[in-house]
Amino acid sequence: IKEVKKFANENSHTDILVLNTGGPPAKDFYEITEDEWYKYYNQLFYSFVYLLQHIEINDGGYIFLLSSHQITEPSEKMSLSVSFRSAFASVFKILSKQYAKQGVSCINIAPGPIGTDRLKSLVDDMDEFEKTLPMGRVGEVRELSSFVRSIVENDIKYLTGVTINFDGGISNYVF
Repeated sequence: IKEVKKFANENSHTDILVLNTGGPPAKDFYEITEDEWYKYYNQLFYSFVYLLQHIEINDGGYIFLLSSHQITEPSEKMSLSVSFRSAFASVFKILSKQYAKQGVSCINIAPGPIGTDRLKSLVDDMDEFEKTLPMGRVGEVRELSSFVRSIVENDIKYLTGVTINFDGGISNYVF
């Protein structure tokens, strides 16, 4: 949280804010310690709240939340991560209506398996894991960043207060 506060002090306003963080290890609910609950509350919830309270988003700007597809279909081993990501996604949705008055678009992108160090820390055998995915592969970081860039470059503003699944078809829910 010290780094987050330092960042906010050094960056009082911006046109684009991307809220993203790694997450905790996969653990059974009953194995999670009190210290872990506090640590990940700060990392996955309070740090984002702090940034939004202390960094002004310029009129016509964007806020992107990179959450997780797990917020819509939680895994029992990811309860620590999902709890705080889901809670913040709710706060983000509420705030999107206030930001809309400034022409600021708030977009929650819920990535599925993307080829990052985070995913590699959660998956034992990547080749076998990819065989279970609808597209037969994990997403690439450049695909996600290109998607975000296209929204900004094309000045797409009417898209706000939404959660977009970026999961290669892994989710099963309709809405």
